[in-house]
Amino acid sequence: MHGRTLATTEEILAVVSPDCGGVDEQLAAWAEARDLGYDAVDVGVDVGDLHDPEATTLGVAIGGDGTFLEAVKQFAPREMPVLGINTGTLAFLTRVSPADMDEALTEVIRGRAEVAQRQQLRATVGDRTDAVGINDVIVQAQPPEDPTDRKICRLHAYVDGEYVGQYDGNGLVVGTPTGSTGISLSANGPVHYPEDNFTLQLVPLDTHRMGARPVVVGADSEIAIVPEDDVELLVDGGRAHATLSGDDEVRITGSAFAELVRTTYDDEFFSSIAEKLGWGLREDSDDVGPVERLGREPEAPDVLERARQIAMEAAESAGEPLRSLHGRVESVEVKSDKSDIVTEADYRAERIITTVIENEFPEHNIRSEESVQRDHDSEYTWLVDPLDGTGNFAHGNPNYSVSIGLLEGEDPVMGVVYAPETREMFSAVEGREAYESGSVISTTDRDSLDESMLLSGYDPDGSFLTRFYQATRGVRRLGSVALNLCYLASGSADAVWEYDTYPWDVAAGLVIARTAGARITDGSDAEFDLALDEDDTRFELLGTNGTLHSDVLAHLQGADADLVDPEAEVGDD
Repeated sequence: MHGRTLATTEEILAVVSPDCGGVDEQLAAWAEARDLGYDAVDVGVDVGDLHDPEATTLGVAIGGDGTFLEAVKQFAPREMPVLGINTGTLAFLTRVSPADMDEALTEVIRGRAEVAQRQQLRATVGDRTDAVGINDVIVQAQPPEDPTDRKICRLHAYVDGEYVGQYDGNGLVVGTPTGSTGISLSANGPVHYPEDNFTLQLVPLDTHRMGARPVVVGADSEIAIVPEDDVELLVDGGRAHATLSGDDEVRITGSAFAELVRTTYDDEFFSSIAEKLGWGLREDSDDVGPVERLGREPEAPDVLERARQIAMEAAESAGEPLRSLHGRVESVEVKSDKSDIVTEADYRAERIITTVIENEFPEHNIRSEESVQRDHDSEYTWLVDPLDGTGNFAHGNPNYSVSIGLLEGEDPVMGVVYAPETREMFSAVEGREAYESGSVISTTDRDSLDESMLLSGYDPDGSFLTRFYQATRGVRRLGSVALNLCYLASGSADAVWEYDTYPWDVAAGLVIARTAGARITDGSDAEFDLALDEDDTRFELLGTNGTLHSDVLAHLQGADADLVDPEAEVGDD
């Protein structure tokens, strides 16, 4: 989940430690004051039907790291992000203090928190044990009934079928980066920075061999541990437990990510290490931030660059429910059911985008294809098409997009177009550079029509296709005008023709294409006009790489007699 999605939070579900000191009541009052649903369960109690899978839900753990682990155990399979409020003692996962809880939660529901993915791991033993944890899996010797009996175990470890070796000692820990500060650290394993770290580590417990060292492997690796003796298996400190014999084999590999909510009120990881574990690396240094240590001030982005960043985050957030619902529509056969899913997709995406914009730019105007109209008499107006290419979406076709444009007056000045299925992110600010997923893009310099590839929009009677198909290397129709303009900008096509457009269809793509070097006009070579005040009128659009414009235009105008009147009634893509 993208952090911006949390701006549409509808309910809070908490797992609460019995000694939380009334923090749960404080959280309940905070939620009620903001008309958010709220439910809580004690540690160890299943949340059951309290969670509405159709709602945007924030999971909260109130307690120490033990409570947080219980919350992750319940919330991660439900794909709920978790925020930890620390009422415990030595905590690395629950990083928000009760004194900062209200401010941290406000940051979350304004879409300004981050959602960090943490690697989990899964342990299976045949068909009788299957458990997931976020910290570690421990395979250790069973304590003998007679204290004079053997106290160690012998384990054989394999990684992806390759024999690692024989471990004699108290056992083995297979830990995640999140779990590296617990048992693994106590056994002299390395501390892993847990953010964006998707690995697993094998650390021997009380080893009887000086050469036995920790081993780090990728999260996709499969670790197998085969005991020669009876041993215990514990996942996340015993939240799952099994007794194994020498005939058993433990298989451990990375599992689905858990999502942890991080705010500016969280204790930083290395600060927590220094404070809670007495890490001596900071003893002789002042507690200052990185900017001050480097001797420079952070640069604040201007309004258009900030708008580009916010729009990209909003589009990426909206892409999550679109991908999920797109997967559902592919398996639906009843037309009315498909229509319901498309309507829900439009609504969810639009709600995320407009909520994010309102939170960050409350004074700006917003216009959307669907229904949203926000007029604050601002010089800036956002034009939003939450789902461009609804016909494609309804038929399970991946060529649909999210389009977010910003106007200054009536001029498009910033644009973001995101293709959820391919994760292509196009963006630009007028007069600067156009990007596709961080790389600068530009149009082609092709100047020969017979070597060019064209994209077209709705072509009522096929006249455009007929006219240009033989004269070029082909005409393709994707079904999303926003993507068409972006593919012109990135050089995947040399020219684009659209029979009819609405302002929210093209505002973002116009900025991206023009910034990348495209020339955009109407069918008569006049500068293309968004015509914001003519909501019920669609307008023809011609975009090329610039060098081809006169040739494409001449060919297009030569076909005028064959083309249908652009004012005619037509259907949506």
